[in-house]
Amino acid sequence: MTKRVALYCRVSTADRTQTVENQLRDLLAVAERQDWEIVATFLDEGISGAKSRDKRPGFDNLLKGVARKDFDLIATFSVCRIGRSLPDLIHFLGDIQSKGVDLYVHSQGLDTSTPSGAMMFQMLSVFSSYERAMIRERIMSGLRRTTKKSGRKPMPEDRQEAIRGSLESGLGIRATARLHRASTTTVTTISRTLTTVQADRQESVVHA
Repeated sequence: MTKRVALYCRVSTADRTQTVENQLRDLLAVAERQDWEIVATFLDEGISGAKSRDKRPGFDNLLKGVARKDFDLIATFSVCRIGRSLPDLIHFLGDIQSKGVDLYVHSQGLDTSTPSGAMMFQMLSVFSSYERAMIRERIMSGLRRTTKKSGRKPMPEDRQEAIRGSLESGLGIRATARLHRASTTTVTTISRTLTTVQADRQESVVHA
């Protein structure tokens, strides 16, 4: 049965090595070889992958199509077109597969509709869980140092997770501190830890 496929392409303003036209050309060549039916194409040009969904109109419309089950598979050029980290990819994969939609990633040769691709997805999930554990440990270590200096009791882990989520969504230090009724010092500590981890993620994606 012919697969209904949606193409997603994105380039950031800082990306001088890629264009949406180049990505589309390669994906269309794959579609022709695989006899896919292209039912939709979504583009985000000049938009960073670190932006949230509401600031990436092409990505937002793609996810709306997933919710409507408009296609069977999403094809994109590289994992970094979807997001800037492994957890971003895992979260995205979980969302689309819950709707029965698979993912094909051209550069990394990932196709979750195949047995080997499904196995790779499971391996990525394991690495993502490990990465989250490392992030929590870095945050806890930073907070322990801050708490030791100030003499305050350590912040509960669920509040730390909530603060981290707000920071990852793009909320600023002061706004996050007001939202969660935390000190700017504590939020800054968590933010610095996330900045280090995100830099590691981006480097791993670039070299993937």
